[in-house]
Amino acid sequence: MPGDPGPTVAIDIGGTKVAGALVDPDGTMTATTRRPTPRGGDADTVFAAVAEVVAELAKSPLWSSAVRCGIGSAGPVDTARGTVSPVNIGAWRGFPVQARVEAELAEHGARIPTVLAGDGVAMTAAEHWLGAARGHANALCMVVSTGVGGGLVLNNQLHPGPTGNAGHIGHISVAFDGEPCVCGGIGCVESIASGTAIARWALAQGWVPAGDPTAAGVATAAAAGDPVAVAAFDRAGRALAAAIAATATLVETDIAVIGGGVAASGETLFGPVRTHLASYATLSFVKELQVVPATLGTHAGLIGAAAAATMLLRP
Repeated sequence: MPGDPGPTVAIDIGGTKVAGALVDPDGTMTATTRRPTPRGGDADTVFAAVAEVVAELAKSPLWSSAVRCGIGSAGPVDTARGTVSPVNIGAWRGFPVQARVEAELAEHGARIPTVLAGDGVAMTAAEHWLGAARGHANALCMVVSTGVGGGLVLNNQLHPGPTGNAGHIGHISVAFDGEPCVCGGIGCVESIASGTAIARWALAQGWVPAGDPTAAGVATAAAAGDPVAVAAFDRAGRALAAAIAATATLVETDIAVIGGGVAASGETLFGPVRTHLASYATLSFVKELQVVPATLGTHAGLIGAAAAATMLLRP
């Protein structure tokens, strides 16, 4: 990816871990480190884990040559203000993570430009740089997990929007008579296609888990032919297909990349998505729309933080 020579400091903040790395211009990661995200405690207790990650990275001989920093965080985010309020980090509400990280970097001698990106936008940047959306000028990338998030690349540019939330496909409404979503809307994709929603619906329809009551258990049952489990994934696939087609129709994306824990079910999810997509993506300019799995897996957060910084801080 074009950019100044020298590594990018990448920090990935989630509900279970805070990870860091120095990412070279070719995507190679060095000095990788991680800390568990503190459970309980106040905002500063959580940030202490981020500070430890920065301090560890600062020990690398490459630290002095770092040229920028990307921070990827669970959301909601407000990149205009540099703040985050992650659903899975209760101590952070409107937390000024960007300013705090910049101060920590400076404390260790790195006065470099910094970018904050939501985890869906970071994943999108990663997949466009080195993953399944590479070579596509217009792409939708999404994470289907406990929630459903995403991001957009338009004309080879990352498009995070004014507050960093553009492409948040999980909160497109696809069922006008659907159930309430945690966001306050009705019939959102997330309320139908998230792992949590898939398991909840299957259980409500009488599915009896063989041991694992989560979406992974539903996927196993669906692969074995359980009709309720199959229906749960068909329903999720239809919701995703409707939202993917709507997005492609609106901004002419030609590929949709799906990652996250639910996508690990493979054709159990992708089969219904592609089948239903044929009913929604009917106009000539979206008929060739591809739906493919993400390829970067657990590395997407750090690679994405670096990619987002490089794309958004281009001269």
